[in-house]
Amino acid sequence: MRQALRGKDRPLTVHQLNELLLVCSLVLLIAVAAVRISSRSGLPSLLIYLGIGIAIGQDGIGNVVFDNAELTQVIGYAALVVILAEGGLGTKWKEIKPALPAAIVLSLVGVAVSVGVTAAGAHYLVGLEWRQALLIGAVVSSTDAAAVFSVLRKVPLPARITGVLEAESGFNDAPVVILVVAFATVGPVDDWYVLLGKIALELAIGVAIGLTVGFLGAYGLRHVALPASGLYPIAVMAIAVTAYAAGAMAHGSGFLAVYLAAMVLGNAKLPHWPATRGFADGLGWIAQIGMFVLLGLLVTPHDLVHDFWPAVIIGLVLTMVARPLEVFLSLLPFRLPWQEQALMSWAGLRGAVPIILATIPMVSGIEGSDRVFNIVFVLVVVYTLVQGPTLPWLARKLKLGDQAPGAADLGIESAPLERLRGHLLSFGIPEGSRMNGVEVSELRLPAGAAVTLVVRDEKSFVPLPATVLRRGDELLVVATDPVRDATEARLRAVARGGKLAGWLGTGGSTAVTHRGPKQGLK
Repeated sequence: MRQALRGKDRPLTVHQLNELLLVCSLVLLIAVAAVRISSRSGLPSLLIYLGIGIAIGQDGIGNVVFDNAELTQVIGYAALVVILAEGGLGTKWKEIKPALPAAIVLSLVGVAVSVGVTAAGAHYLVGLEWRQALLIGAVVSSTDAAAVFSVLRKVPLPARITGVLEAESGFNDAPVVILVVAFATVGPVDDWYVLLGKIALELAIGVAIGLTVGFLGAYGLRHVALPASGLYPIAVMAIAVTAYAAGAMAHGSGFLAVYLAAMVLGNAKLPHWPATRGFADGLGWIAQIGMFVLLGLLVTPHDLVHDFWPAVIIGLVLTMVARPLEVFLSLLPFRLPWQEQALMSWAGLRGAVPIILATIPMVSGIEGSDRVFNIVFVLVVVYTLVQGPTLPWLARKLKLGDQAPGAADLGIESAPLERLRGHLLSFGIPEGSRMNGVEVSELRLPAGAAVTLVVRDEKSFVPLPATVLRRGDELLVVATDPVRDATEARLRAVARGGKLAGWLGTGGSTAVTHRGPKQGLK
């Protein structure tokens, strides 16, 4: 196995393949079990996965030697595409729309401030050469989508904060990748205005391709009835990956393209949406586990000792000076409260993305690239260990984390009935839903829609108009094409506002708008 991992020319035998599959399956099982530990301890799961990679790698119990930085970079890019797609699918447009201007400024102006301040600290305080200092400054200026999505969605924060941080993590990869590639190129670095032009062009191409692919993909999935429900999740992920490939081949930002395309798909009304989200979530976990374990394998633990304190010093500059300064300068025009700015400063989580980007100078053969990688690795581990678990505590201290929980929304499964020109909607009534206690007649569904079946305590029955709905009930609703959207809107309104939703200002009027046969639901 060691020869296979080191990339020898000898082909992999069947016995070695069986060993490799056994190791991979055991690692995956251990990593899945570690998610439970992570959720209870508050530690970000990436640290546990990195620890698994270090444990089975060189200097560990497995003593597996892996030093292929190029392969790590390729697999890391592929995993990042999946993670960004999963994050985009879970991003709600209504929450992120007000945060877009702030996130865009933070992703551009903030990155420039962070690179400059961090590089100056690495040069003057640690004594690194300017190229190495700029590389480290650029690499660690990217907040990690996997870390941000996994941590922030467990912390009840105001939608504005979550929207800015999630959008920033999806947007700032693009300019950072351009800067890292520029600094890692052998020879002189381009002038600042040339780099600025490249960043603007690549971002524009990424935005155009991402939105185009997303809207075309959503239109196609709404109007083409696939023969099996299991094909919809595959099609959605394939469309998102297509956006990345098209953006990268057009010399644009593929990362931005995949995030935007996935966000468009995630906010479109697509068939079998809960199944698609579950499939994407599973792929995202696999991508995170594989990426972090591989990064743990790549590092040589005994080499990290010499770079521990330089990493701590650079991390202090990044966390205590560069990040707060970039947040303050970028968000100055938006006049956000100081509490929100303080939390955003502390929530600039780093993860696998900086470590993956640190492999770029290694592949390019830049002098001192091994030390850059080691410093970035230690910095990410140490400060993720500090920032991740303390983020909920800081949110409570700033009085930003104690929001009253709202009514639970419905996860409605939609299946098109092509020959009948209708749709079958299925959903369960979750805890906290205000649909609990509502009679079927009080749903006031539009003409052309009806509740046809209720499953309660593993028994099914056809409901009467006076049947009272309860938490835990599973409902089947049949709706014709013209009233499909209005039916979903009404069900969601009752789930949020109860039987008086229409009169109390909660959306979901039974008025039908004929906008064409849209299918599916987010």
